[in-house]
Amino acid sequence: MKNYKLTLAIFTVAIVWGTTFLGIRVAVETIPSWFVAGIRQLLAGIIVLVILLYQKKLEWIGWKNFGYQVIFSTLMLIVANGMTTVAEEEVTSSLTSLISACSPIVVFLGSVAFGLQKFSIRALIGVALSFCGILFIFWDGISDMANPAYRMGIFYLIIAIGGWASGTIFTKKLNIQSKNITLNLFYQFIFAGIVQLCFAFSLTDDYQFDQWSTKSISAMIYLAVFGSVAAFFAFHYALTRVSAVQVSILAYVNTIISIFLSWLLLDEQISAKFIIAAFFIILGVFVINYNREMFKKKKIEKI
Repeated sequence: MKNYKLTLAIFTVAIVWGTTFLGIRVAVETIPSWFVAGIRQLLAGIIVLVILLYQKKLEWIGWKNFGYQVIFSTLMLIVANGMTTVAEEEVTSSLTSLISACSPIVVFLGSVAFGLQKFSIRALIGVALSFCGILFIFWDGISDMANPAYRMGIFYLIIAIGGWASGTIFTKKLNIQSKNITLNLFYQFIFAGIVQLCFAFSLTDDYQFDQWSTKSISAMIYLAVFGSVAAFFAFHYALTRVSAVQVSILAYVNTIISIFLSWLLLDEQISAKFIIAAFFIILGVFVINYNREMFKKKKIEKI
């Protein structure tokens, strides 16, 4: 915890991405999902562009690094973020949180398969405990998975989890480093925004621009500024200093925050089930992450 930048990055990812499930749900109420995803990323790219121009750091990153950013953007932004946004047109934000909570398990198994993480009974127990907590929260709503209206949404979320896990493991496997994370994010956001807007115009029959509400537009702007720019910068920073599993486990914290916001904004009561589930989640996070030197700053080679 002596690395304050890392601590801030982790808290940013945990808190901000905990609000995105609600933000996406509000945005897709009146705006077609691919437009939400595309405008969100394109706006994020423009914001990062302004920052780079102000810092006089806008430059070409080379074809090799550009290729890495295209792959990462495809997996994390177009597939993971895009498919999650599409899914929330049919799936409730709570069910989205539940299914997305599977991502740390996929990352853990993938990291073990690619030699990034040693198999650990303790880590496996930690993931299992946390996931049990998530199941406990949504126990009464698990039956929704059998609802035909949710099936395609669930399928999209499974694809999203695969994209997210693949992007996380890809970054750690290749040990991709950069002297300027902001520059990489610019190329990622712009590429994803253009591709997703192409999907939006080609897959959406009725754009209904006149029906886009101020509430949905505001949520989309929030997703761009905080959910994309701030959170992805923090996510990239954290990935260079802790393991992929440790970063992905924040999905459980995101879910707790998502439930808290439902209580705060939708006047839902926090039941005893929530308290018990929170205990399991926190215990699981502690078990899988406990390491005296977990937050010890690593020496990162510059390239």
